[in-house]
Amino acid sequence: MSPTAFAPTLFADGSFWTNISDNLAKMNEMQTFDKVTLIVYFGAMLLVGFFTMRRSGKNSKEYFLSGQSMPWWLLGFSLVATTFAADTPNLVTGLVREQGVSGNWCWWAFLLTGMTTVFIYAKLWRRLGVMTDIEFYEVRYGGKWAAFLRGFRTLYLGLLVNTFIMANVILAIIKILGVMLGIDPLTAVIFSCGITVLFSAVGGLSAVIWADFILFLVAMAGAVGAAVVAVKLPGVNGLSGLITHPAVAEKLAVLPSFSDRDAVITLLIIPLAVQWWSAWYPGAEPGGGSYGAQRMLAAKNESHAIGATLFFNFCHYAIRPWPWIIVALASIIVFPNLDSLREAFPNLPEHMIHDDMAYPAMLKFLPQGLFGLVLASLFAAFMSTIATHLNLGSSYMVNDFYKRFINPNASERRMVFYGRLWTVLLMVLACAVAFQLQSAVGNFEIILQIGAGTGLLFLLRWFWWRINAFSEISAMIFALGTTVYFRFCHLALWGVPQADGTKVLPDALNFSASTELVLTVLITTVGWVLVTALTRPTDQKTLVTFLERSGANGPGWKHVVDQARREGTPLPESDKPWGVPLGLLCSLIGCVAVYAVLFAMGFLLYAEYLAAVVLLGIAALSCLFLFKTWKRVTA
Repeated sequence: MSPTAFAPTLFADGSFWTNISDNLAKMNEMQTFDKVTLIVYFGAMLLVGFFTMRRSGKNSKEYFLSGQSMPWWLLGFSLVATTFAADTPNLVTGLVREQGVSGNWCWWAFLLTGMTTVFIYAKLWRRLGVMTDIEFYEVRYGGKWAAFLRGFRTLYLGLLVNTFIMANVILAIIKILGVMLGIDPLTAVIFSCGITVLFSAVGGLSAVIWADFILFLVAMAGAVGAAVVAVKLPGVNGLSGLITHPAVAEKLAVLPSFSDRDAVITLLIIPLAVQWWSAWYPGAEPGGGSYGAQRMLAAKNESHAIGATLFFNFCHYAIRPWPWIIVALASIIVFPNLDSLREAFPNLPEHMIHDDMAYPAMLKFLPQGLFGLVLASLFAAFMSTIATHLNLGSSYMVNDFYKRFINPNASERRMVFYGRLWTVLLMVLACAVAFQLQSAVGNFEIILQIGAGTGLLFLLRWFWWRINAFSEISAMIFALGTTVYFRFCHLALWGVPQADGTKVLPDALNFSASTELVLTVLITTVGWVLVTALTRPTDQKTLVTFLERSGANGPGWKHVVDQARREGTPLPESDKPWGVPLGLLCSLIGCVAVYAVLFAMGFLLYAEYLAAVVLLGIAALSCLFLFKTWKRVTA
C-alpha cells in the first residue's frame, strides 16, 4: 500500500465525513472514566493557553521567550516534557527489540553533550541575550555572509528540519491512535493536531512552559502505569518472569557484549567517542541550541539557565527511560515478531508496521481508567513536543526571516500575529510530511547523520576566534552532501546488478549506519577546518562585541584580546580565570552521577541489589562534589 493510499478522499461521495463519523464512534466506545480523563486533560490544556493569551500577545519577547522571567525548575520541567515526545517510547521500543537495552546508547551518549551545555555553555547563551539561537550568527560573525547564514539556517532548521521532526512525532501519534482506538491516520491527525495548534498559537511560549509542568507529570504517571500493567500480562508473569524469559534475557545487558566486536563499536565506542561531540541532534546540540537555547534564553538569569539544563539532563537520562524499557521488553514476549503485529492490527498501513509500533500495541491491554490516563499521557508527550517546535519554528520564521529580511520595522503586534500564523502553517506542513514517514528508528538515524560532523564546530565557535561564517556554511554543505550521497547515490553508483533487477553493494563498500556516520564526521570536520584556514576571519570589531556580550574568554581568543589592548579597548572578561577546565571536570562528574542513577535503577529492576547500592553511593558522592563547586561554576 502506498503511504497515502489510506487517506480518504475529501470530496468524494461524502466519504470523508462518513469516515470521521465512524472514527468518532470508535472513540466513543471508551469507558466513561477514560473519556472523563481525556476531557479533563484537554480542557486543562486549552485553559492554560487562553489564560496566557493576553500576556503572550504583548510583544514578541513575551510570545517567544516568556519575557525572560522563567525560573529554573519550570524551564527544566519544560525541557523534559518537550523531549518526552510521543515518538520517544516508540523509538526506545524499536531499539530494545532490535538491539537490546544497550541499543539505547545511541541516545544515552548525548548526556556528554548535555552536561557540557550545563557547565560551560548555558551561562554564555543567557548572557548573549538574543531572541533565538539563529540570531547568534550575526552577533558572532557579522557581515553579509553571516546574514546569508542566518537566513539559510532559518529556512533549513525552521522549515526543513523542524517540519521533519514534528512529522516524526505526528507519525507516532498516528500509530498510537490507530492501535489504541482503531481510528484511521487522517482522523488521528485532525483530532490531535487541531487541539495542539490552537493551544500553541494562542498562548505562545508561556503556555507551552506552564502546560509542560502538567504534561510531564501526566506523561510519567502514564508511562509507569503502562509498565506495571505490561509485567502483569499473561506470559510475562511479573518482573521476575520477564527478566528470566529466554527471549528477553539476552536483551537485558546495559552494555553490549564485549565478545561482540561489531556491537561494541556500533553501540558504545562510536556514540561515546565520536557521536556526542560530532553530531547535531535537536535537543542534544553540542553547545546547546534550538529549544534548549530557547529555554536558556527565557531564564531569569545565568544561574537559572544552568539549573534548568542540569535538572533536564538528570530527569531525561536517569529518571525516564526504564518504564519504556520494561514495556519494550514485555512486548518481545507478547508480540515476538512483525507478523504478530500485522495480525493484531490489520487496519494500519503496511509501511508503518515496524518494531517501534510494539509500544502502542502493548497499551491495548490497559484496564479501564488506566487506559484513559495512559492515552492522555501520550497526548501530553505529543502536545508538549509539537507545541515547543511550533513556537520555536515560528520564532525563527518571524524573528530571523520576516523581521530581519522583509520588514525590519515590524511592530510588536504584527510580529505576534505572524508568529501565530506561522504556527498554523508549520502544523499543516508537518501533517502533510507525516503521511510519508515509516519508522521512528529510521528517522532518528537520518536526522543524526544530517548533522554529523557539525558538532565540533558548535563547541569551538565560542572559544576559537578563527571560526567564521564560511566554517558554518561549509560544515552544513559537507554534512548534508555526504548524507545525500550515502542515502541516495552510494548504491546507485557502486551496486552490482542482480538477476531480479535490484542492486547489491560489494562487501567492501556495504557500510553500516555507524560507519557512514563516522565517514560523514570525518569528511565534514576536515572540510570545514580546511575552509576555515583558507578564508578570511571575522572582523575585529564584531569579535570584540561578541566577547563583551557573551563573556567568553580563554586561550582561543588571545589574538583578539591582544589586538583590543593594543587599540586601547581592553576586555575585562578576558582577565577572569578560564572556566572551561572546571566546567569539563563538572561535566564529567555530572555524567558519572546520572549514569550511576540510570544503571542503579536498572539493577534494582533486575534484582541485582548490591550493584544498585554501589552505584547509588557513587551518584551521591558525585552530587556532593557538584554541590560544593556550584558557586564557582555559576560565577
